[in-house]
Amino acid sequence: MEDYGASLDPTASSYLHRMCAGASRMSDLIDDMLKLSRITRYEMQVADVDMSEMAEALAAVLRERHPDRQVDFRVTPGMRVRADRNLLRIALENLLENAWKYTSKVAAARVEFGLVRQQHETIYVLRDNGAGFDMRFADKLFGAFQRLHGKEFEGTGIGLAIVQRVLARHGGRVWADAEVDKGAAFYFSLPD
Repeated sequence: MEDYGASLDPTASSYLHRMCAGASRMSDLIDDMLKLSRITRYEMQVADVDMSEMAEALAAVLRERHPDRQVDFRVTPGMRVRADRNLLRIALENLLENAWKYTSKVAAARVEFGLVRQQHETIYVLRDNGAGFDMRFADKLFGAFQRLHGKEFEGTGIGLAIVQRVLARHGGRVWADAEVDKGAAFYFSLPD
């Protein structure tokens, strides 16, 4: 493209652009496969983690990357867990980036991260008012390379598979609830 792009006819130029885009997408898929495989081999180091602080820091990074976006981001303070800090950060980053991405077409975007106490467990919930998804396909949600949205949203379909593996490594679980065009809620638990 750099050397001969100007001399190519429109058809050849189109083919070359498609090949470059395909190669870039393949590179992204390979990188994501490597990330997924590293999660299962990583040696965990469990410690006290302030998830509230971590979520606020991740939200600040998203705001910095996308200064044109106005997202009402709310985090319940004081959410502390015993977990591997690095793995938990990877899981939260994937969940928050998804919420950020899927609220991008909403005028008054909102993302909330909090908790609900149930009988013998604490359930953490990340809720947004974005694109949501059809619950008929929820069984595919945490599978590798499974996407419930088309090309209107970028991604390789690996983020939620990573989240599921991180939480499974901790002995926790993750599930979701959503409605098309009304947002999504991702719930997860970690052992006390």
